[in-house]
Amino acid sequence: MPVARPISILYAEDDEEDRTMVLEAMKESRLANRIRTVADGEELLEYLQRRGRHADREEGLPGLILLDLNMPRLDGREALREIKADPRLRRIPVVVLTTSRAEEDILRTYDLGVSSFIVKPVTFDALVETVQTLDKYWFEIVELPPPVEPHGEHA
Repeated sequence: MPVARPISILYAEDDEEDRTMVLEAMKESRLANRIRTVADGEELLEYLQRRGRHADREEGLPGLILLDLNMPRLDGREALREIKADPRLRRIPVVVLTTSRAEEDILRTYDLGVSSFIVKPVTFDALVETVQTLDKYWFEIVELPPPVEPHGEHA
């Protein structure tokens, strides 16, 4: 089995239980990627733009963003709009991982430039399977662009 490329994942999720479950599913799947988490859309943008408590982060930009839609302060839709409007961030693939099945959310996020829309599975086993599929697709099959740091240089 091919080894996953060392591409980091940034996971934006406000619900601690959901965040823990997804991280456990990633661990169970033996996902080799470095995972960072943020609690809402505002913190997601602070991380990506090296502002606030993330101003001194040493890691480069993530190679993939997992994004919940319904978060406080700045929801996933608005964060997605800002990411896709920023030339330094727009190439980062964003995968919505949410409990919403609303057609409006699906259509709106694709209109905003989301790469994929995944409804969170209900059971842990199904979540592990989803994470394994995500891993295989995004880190073994797809060619991702190199991340560009906010100052324009490649990571």
